[in-house]
Amino acid sequence: MRESILIGFHAIACLQFAYSVYYDYTYTVVPQNVMKVHGAFGGRFKFLTFWDAILQAVFFFICIVNDWYGTNAVSPKKPPFVRKLKDYVYATLSFPMAMFVGITFWSIMCVDRELVLPKALDPYFPWWLNHLMHTMIMVSAVIEMLLAPRKYPKRSRGLAGLLAFTLTYLIWMHVIYFMSGIWVYPVMEVLTPPLRIVFFVVLLAFVLILYFAGEMLNNLVWGNEQTKQHKSHSK
Repeated sequence: MRESILIGFHAIACLQFAYSVYYDYTYTVVPQNVMKVHGAFGGRFKFLTFWDAILQAVFFFICIVNDWYGTNAVSPKKPPFVRKLKDYVYATLSFPMAMFVGITFWSIMCVDRELVLPKALDPYFPWWLNHLMHTMIMVSAVIEMLLAPRKYPKRSRGLAGLLAFTLTYLIWMHVIYFMSGIWVYPVMEVLTPPLRIVFFVVLLAFVLILYFAGEMLNNLVWGNEQTKQHKSHSK
């Protein structure tokens, strides 16, 4: 029963994020007189939300492959490569980045939506796409946590992967600024250079906190089951 639920959930999640990437890339065309940043260097690949939607689509595709050719056992003795890949991508990127994008977006949205999603974009960025890319990413990450067991990687490997992804996007954001003279997010425009550095440091610290939160939540949900499974294997 659990396997059937996992296959259905993974298929739906993969399709919704793949479609959101397709729709956003194909149909979210914002005129430059409405917002210059959308026509600037980098296209849709300027936005972390777009990166994250691609990441989630790829992750849930890996989940589907694992459902069919890998294993969803709580603590397999010899997990296949696809299961190891699934566990690593979820722990290192999928969970922390989904929560980061969703929490930061809605937090800033509550303070001043013009800093993340100006009202001028409403005719071009539909509400359902907004919720797919900023709300369902968090919901899907939590559901995956509750439905499927995983083994977290060594912290050094997990944090290295997360920091590499985060720093790559940070460098990319500065490349866009130097190429076009436009910050990807309006909030950067209102910050002085020292405050911008503080802002980046705080966000980086928040990403790391989310990694540890995911690890703690995983231990809370699956720790006892993994311990029982390990004991049964050792008998």
